Amino acid sequence: MEKKAQKLIVRLEEVERQLGDPQILSDKKRYKELTQEHSYLSEIRYVYEALSRARRDLTDAESILKLEEDEGFAEALREEIQSLSEQIAKGEGDLKNLLVPPDPDDSKNAIIELRAGTGGDEASLFVGDCARMYKMFADRMSWRYEVISSTASEIGGYKEFVMVMSGQNVYRLMRYEGGTHRVQRVPLTEAQGRVHTSAITVAVLLEPSEDSDVQIEEKDLRVDTFRSSGAGGQHVNTTDSAVRLTHIPTGVVVECQQERSQHKNKAQALRLLKAKILETERQKKQQEIAETRSQQVGSGDRSERIRTYNFPQNRLTDHRINMTKYNLDLVMEGDLEDFATALVAYFYAEQLKEE
Repeated sequence: MEKKAQKLIVRLEEVERQLGDPQILSDKKRYKELTQEHSYLSEIRYVYEALSRARRDLTDAESILKLEEDEGFAEALREEIQSLSEQIAKGEGDLKNLLVPPDPDDSKNAIIELRAGTGGDEASLFVGDCARMYKMFADRMSWRYEVISSTASEIGGYKEFVMVMSGQNVYRLMRYEGGTHRVQRVPLTEAQGRVHTSAITVAVLLEPSEDSDVQIEEKDLRVDTFRSSGAGGQHVNTTDSAVRLTHIPTGVVVECQQERSQHKNKAQALRLLKAKILETERQKKQQEIAETRSQQVGSGDRSERIRTYNFPQNRLTDHRINMTKYNLDLVMEGDLEDFATALVAYFYAEQLKEE
């Protein structure tokens, strides 16, 4: 990790020289690429230098502590050593995550699709909880989000909830949320106080850009309209504003009933349809099980899971990286970055093993 960081810092010096070249300034595409690389490498240098300073300060403090006879000053040194140790641990984690190189898809829009699995009403409630968690995570990261479609359940929560997120590194940090999420807690409807286990599924799809190869011909679409269901007042009960689109060549089906306008619902459904078709094409091209949406979503059965949310113990465990933290209350308020960055680093390391 140290050697790689040092190598990239040397590269930063070369990028800075190139940015000072007048010929580069006249090449807009190359100039943009270099400025993006410069921003990335500058962050690595900043974190690496801060980590190096903390390590030097720790060594100095430990050396002084061995010779210090004044107990009051010694106690202050021990507190400083504890603080520096925490800084170093965080800095090492930050550097490890930064050393995962940027991907062209990192900041592309991500469509997040949550669906209730086993567990009935409790699973629907957890869909609502996780949708809120992701929204609050987005707020922390200064991302934007927009609801594409949702179907409310009878007692609150959602049978399904689909939103699109946009912002810096949104796909980089959200892509590994796909899979079955298991929740263990006492449902509000449980009179005996017994813990129940439910599950929801999450799929994360890249939203195709306007210049992508995903083209949908009108003749390949079957458009069905129907009356919206769930909460929404009288309007949704009296007009056929909801839209279901079936892409005949692939059999992919999506629907949207979020908006009151049939036209708007069709436009939103098309966004989701394009993303699902793109994911289907990625499956065909790459044939990598980890990339497939079916692998992400699974059956929604309790036995399949990537992550377990245990509310009685305030515990969150990601089973792919064997990471457990006892701060579930904070995570449900959007404090998800530690898990997201650890997953990015883990899957990059796995990718290197395969190469």
